[in-house]
Amino acid sequence: MKISVKVICASVIFLSLFVGCKRKAPVNLDDPEILHQNQDMLTQVIIYDVFSPPVASRIYAYSSLASYEAVRFSKEGNPSIAEKLNGFSKMPQPAKGKAYNYTLAATKAFFTVVRLVKVFSVDSLSAYEESVYNNFKENLDDSTYQRSVAFGDTIGKTILARAKVDGYIKSRGKPKYLGSSEPGKWRPTPPDYLDGVEWCWNDMLPMALDSASQFMPPRPPVFSKDTNSAFYKEAYEVFTVGKNLSEEQINIAKFWDDNPMVVEHSGHLMVGKKKITPGGHWMGIAAIAARQTKADPVKTAQGYAFTAIALYDAFIACWDEKYRSSVIRPVTIINEIISRDFVPFLQTPPFPEYPSGHSGITASASTVLAHLYGGSFAFQDTSDLRYIGMQRHFNSFQEAAAEASISRLYGGIHYRKGVEEGAKQGNKVGNQIIGRLW
Repeated sequence: MKISVKVICASVIFLSLFVGCKRKAPVNLDDPEILHQNQDMLTQVIIYDVFSPPVASRIYAYSSLASYEAVRFSKEGNPSIAEKLNGFSKMPQPAKGKAYNYTLAATKAFFTVVRLVKVFSVDSLSAYEESVYNNFKENLDDSTYQRSVAFGDTIGKTILARAKVDGYIKSRGKPKYLGSSEPGKWRPTPPDYLDGVEWCWNDMLPMALDSASQFMPPRPPVFSKDTNSAFYKEAYEVFTVGKNLSEEQINIAKFWDDNPMVVEHSGHLMVGKKKITPGGHWMGIAAIAARQTKADPVKTAQGYAFTAIALYDAFIACWDEKYRSSVIRPVTIINEIISRDFVPFLQTPPFPEYPSGHSGITASASTVLAHLYGGSFAFQDTSDLRYIGMQRHFNSFQEAAAEASISRLYGGIHYRKGVEEGAKQGNKVGNQIIGRLW
């Protein structure tokens, strides 16, 4: 079999990495744009390295927390976020009476974490980091520079102490999840029939949740092939919606696809397309909100950290239920009992259906962002523009989340019940984070 892997936007990614290496950072060493560039670099690396959505959320969460914990000292009165979460120790404090550049410290803390949570494109990171650090070196006295770097490194390593015992390392040794032949249970889906992704993610230590099952959704509809049953009607709805998609529904499904690796088949040729993850999309929305409001470095870092925590805990809660109920995907059951010719508009991701992960993480992130920036925050979502050439306007974070949620039904990869219950669970996760951190 001939296999060719085409990396969508690979040339854009590496061109931007090259430009980033050559580009002078802003003369203002406290410009929040430095933090935005750091996050953008991470997103590009996550896309190129093809991390699964849950794993990507973990990288965003730890690195964003580290950045905030360092930069918060640039203004008085900003409490630690990490110390209010599960499993973190007391955060280091800067030496009194000594000069620091906290944006530099935040950058060092951020990349200390990024490197040690196992991203692979370290050469690209090294080139980018060197360009940023050189700018600080040229504009700071040596003692302030060294002190700031050391402080950021200490923050990063303190954050990483929690990452070493959060369950991730242990989860890497788990066997594959291949589903079940039991009626109504998930099994690998076409076209590639991959094993279930991150099936033990509920073993991860949540950051703000009391447990992975704190907001367990109600039981999904009981599996049945009876045409009068709730389950059959849900499956048939996916089938009928998929056959009659409007142009707007197609655009919505495309815009919110956020599948990090879609494999297209043409005979014996396989073409892999890399894209932003669902979490990366919402980190991009957090960036838009910060820039639109001209947020200072502390508010910028806070927005990233809260959003990342919302994503991380929502994935844990959702994945806890996904592999508990292990509900069969629409494509599998529709092909079996309704139409062998049915192909969903979007490629079905490799894990069980219930509840919808995209619905959960977007509801969680939008709840937190609305608390930070307001419930009627209108914005142009350009997060995916450079990757898929699309942008959409929303009048609020909640409106964006609702559209992301229903896109899974339009895409033919979720039943309506999975979409609705995923959103409800995500809202609860977001509110739990607000209650814990404010």
